Amino acid sequence: MKKSVILTGAATLMLLTGCEKAEAPAPAETAATEAPVDTAAPEEAAAASHRYAAWAGKWTGVEGMYVTITPGEPGKYKLEMQSDLDTKGSYDGSDSDGGIAFTRGTETLTLAASTGDATGLKYLAGKKDCLKVKDGEGYCRD
Repeated sequence: MKKSVILTGAATLMLLTGCEKAEAPAPAETAATEAPVDTAAPEEAAAASHRYAAWAGKWTGVEGMYVTITPGEPGKYKLEMQSDLDTKGSYDGSDSDGGIAFTRGTETLTLAASTGDATGLKYLAGKKDCLKVKDGEGYCRD
């Protein structure tokens, strides 16, 4: 029995070595569709979709007035604003040629780059990094 196992094993080995190796068929070529990869840093991507992204944050006016700008969807902003002693609200803003356009009450207004002197407010005079809604309403960063 020992001889038959050895002979069977040897015969099998000879058969296997005599055969050519079978190769797997090459995979069919498929069209690869890759989604474009956004290589911009998150800050750059946000800035690219908001013309006034650098204005994000809190700006201070006179007598407790302020505006806080928060970028939202591309080209959109949320404005939290205390614009006078009696008017505090949240407004939806959007990119426009002159700044961030928004509607407060029945007025369509624009929050635009300015200087403290241009706001007409004595408290903001001399400041350089400011935003103005209209004469007598402005906000600056210290």
